[in-house]
Amino acid sequence: MAELVFCGEALVEVMRTELDLPLDRPGPLTGPYPSGAPAIAASAAARLGASTAFVGCVGQDGFGDCITARLRADGIDCSGLRRDLSALTGIAFVSYRSDGSRSFIFHLQDSAAGRVSAAQITDELLADVRWVHIMGSSLSGGAALRDTCYTLANRVVACGGHVSLDPNLRPELMPLEQIRAVCEPVLELASVVMPSGPELQALTSCDSAAEGVAQLLERGVDLVALKLGERGSALFTVQGRLDVPAYCVTEVDPTGAGDCYDAALLVGLARGWPLEKAGRYANAAGALATTRRGPMEGAATHAEVVALMAAQGRPLG
Repeated sequence: MAELVFCGEALVEVMRTELDLPLDRPGPLTGPYPSGAPAIAASAAARLGASTAFVGCVGQDGFGDCITARLRADGIDCSGLRRDLSALTGIAFVSYRSDGSRSFIFHLQDSAAGRVSAAQITDELLADVRWVHIMGSSLSGGAALRDTCYTLANRVVACGGHVSLDPNLRPELMPLEQIRAVCEPVLELASVVMPSGPELQALTSCDSAAEGVAQLLERGVDLVALKLGERGSALFTVQGRLDVPAYCVTEVDPTGAGDCYDAALLVGLARGWPLEKAGRYANAAGALATTRRGPMEGAATHAEVVALMAAQGRPLG
C-alpha cells in the first residue's frame, strides 16, 4: 500500500535541442519524455524507496504508453491511473534560453490529463497513505482534475493523513489571480507548502518572502519549504528559520528539479527524519535532477542522493 500519493497531470514533454530557439520557429526537437510535475514527483519518490501511488489520466496512445511504462518501471502503484479512449495524452513543448529560463506551450486542459475522476480514488488506494501532494499546475488543469485533487486532499485528511502543496504556478495555464483562488481549498488543509520565492509572494499577495512565510504560518501551515535554486532552501516553522545550503553540480536541464525536491522532502518527513536532515536530502535530490536531460531522467535513487551528500562532506547521517 502507498504511503505517498500524487495526483495531477501526466503528459509527455517535447523539448528544443538548441538554446534560444523559440517555439514559433521551425527547428529540431527531442522527445517524447514522460513528464507532468506530479508524475515527476511520484517517480522521484518511488526511486527514493517510498511506496508511491499516482492518480491521473493518459490517452490510449503511444504517449500514454510511454508514461505508463515509466511509472510502472519505477514501481509506482498505477491503480489510480486511467486510460481515456477519447482524448489524446497531454503534451508540453519547451524551449530553453541561455539565461536558464524556459517557455512552454501546453496541450493540457483539452487532453486526457485533465479527465481525472474522483472515482479513481479507491479505499484500497488510501489505506496506508500518510501524505498527498497537490500542485498548482494540476489545479489549473481544468475543473475535473481540480475537483479530484480537492476530493483526494479532503479524504486523506479525513483518514488522518497530511496534505502538501507546491503552488507550481503556470501562467501559461491560468492567470495568477485565478491560480491563487484555486489553490485556496488545498492551502486550507496543507501542513506543508513548498513554493519558490516568486510563487510564495504570488500565492500570498505579500510584498516580501518574509511576509508571505509569516502569513502561511499564522494560518496554520506547519512547514514552509522555500526553494531558492542554487542557494539551496530555507525551512520555516513557528520555531524559526533553518537555512539549508545547496549542493554543487553541473546543470544540464532544470526541469523537474523542484518536483524531485518536493518528493525527497516528503520522503524524509514520512520517515520521521529531523527537519534539517530531510532538508539536506531534498536539496541533494533537487540538485541531481538538474544533471540529466529530460524531466524524469534526473530523478535519483536513494543511493545516488546519499553518494552526493557524502561526496560533498554532508553525509545523510
